[in-house]
Amino acid sequence: MTQQHSQPISTEIILKNAFAAAVAVADPQVIVPQHLGRIFPAGQEPKGKCLVVGAGKASASMASALETYAKEHWPQVKIEGVVLTRYGHSSPTSDIQIIEAGHPVPDQAGMDGAKAILELTQTLKEGDVLIALVSGGGSSLLTLPVDGISIDDMRKTTEALLLSGAPIEEMNVVRKHLSAILGGNLARRAIARGARVEALLISDVTGDSPADIASGPCAADYSTYLDALNIIESYRLQELIPESVLNHLKQGVAGQKPETLKDADLVSARISNHVIATAYKSLEAAANFVRAHGYEPIVLGDTITGEAQEVGMMQAQLAREYFVKMGKADKPLALISGGECTVTIPAGTKGRGGRCSEYLLSLYANSADFPKMAALAADTDGIDGSERNAGAWFDGGIRELAKTKAIKPAEYLEAHDCYGFFAQLDALVETGPTLTNVNDFRIILLNK
Repeated sequence: MTQQHSQPISTEIILKNAFAAAVAVADPQVIVPQHLGRIFPAGQEPKGKCLVVGAGKASASMASALETYAKEHWPQVKIEGVVLTRYGHSSPTSDIQIIEAGHPVPDQAGMDGAKAILELTQTLKEGDVLIALVSGGGSSLLTLPVDGISIDDMRKTTEALLLSGAPIEEMNVVRKHLSAILGGNLARRAIARGARVEALLISDVTGDSPADIASGPCAADYSTYLDALNIIESYRLQELIPESVLNHLKQGVAGQKPETLKDADLVSARISNHVIATAYKSLEAAANFVRAHGYEPIVLGDTITGEAQEVGMMQAQLAREYFVKMGKADKPLALISGGECTVTIPAGTKGRGGRCSEYLLSLYANSADFPKMAALAADTDGIDGSERNAGAWFDGGIRELAKTKAIKPAEYLEAHDCYGFFAQLDALVETGPTLTNVNDFRIILLNK
């Protein structure tokens, strides 16, 4: 393989296998048992009730891994619980109920599942253990609004935020302050009953803060009602947000509603948040893979955000700068990055695809002077936006095919139809749900 970097098929394999390496290092079946062994050393397994709850695209797989571990290492411990995941992301369990629900727009199934989780926490008592399995996607799946806000109001709020182009961190600040379970409210109920809380987190957010991963159901929150209201106003969404939501936030600013969980609430609490997989670890795994196949990896970081088309343009220019610096004897380069971009869809435009495919099409369109450039961008959860593909890829062969078919990238970029562009070239990355989620993955290969 290392002798065939100039061949399109070999380049395709390098791209796809680098992505596979990034996903594999975040596999819940591997990492959950490793961390359970550290959190509960031999002889210190849960003694009372062990309640397992959670939400996210990886949470069902995490629950399955926990059950397998518990049967081998905790045979005397009774496990029960409820975990929510996105439709199509389930995993087999026997003692923990898996509920599939809507994402990114919440639905009734998610609301009912979140209610079931809160009801179970009311059965905890002194000496019991709550294990929370949390991953990206949990914010939508745990959408249980506070009293006075309906699921339809939450859905309209989420849709307005999605279309505004607001980054996920800002979206979650708003959702935390409308939720009975996010923003530390899940842990608040458990510790009030004397239970110990251990949260295992698979991060899909920049910075890997427990407060940001799935809106931190078991973590102290740094944001306020005023922050949430300011976000809505900054994107001029007041007319799109239901009155019940605006009123609730205004009442919170006025001190008439309880704030999310804060550090001061945790002085004597037994609660720990363990980040067991991150985007950066996945980028490092991909770097190790390409290094073993003759490329010099340059990890640009896991915090690259912004409008997908703009990031594509910037990385095309960055690739151009690296290419100019390369000597004839230098190894080929692999520029690897992560971080969640956004796509702002103009009114009246439907669009097809997602932020990874849109970034990649922008990169493609802005690198016409690099006929041998190859690149891939995909979401590690296996689903990029509105369709069923994880993302897309291209190399010199794909570029030639596009010319032959007279497919012009500019037209598809304007229509936000990145899916339509790459589908015609058989250049989609299709993995199906990976049952994990450590944000987006991007790689650019540069050969002299």
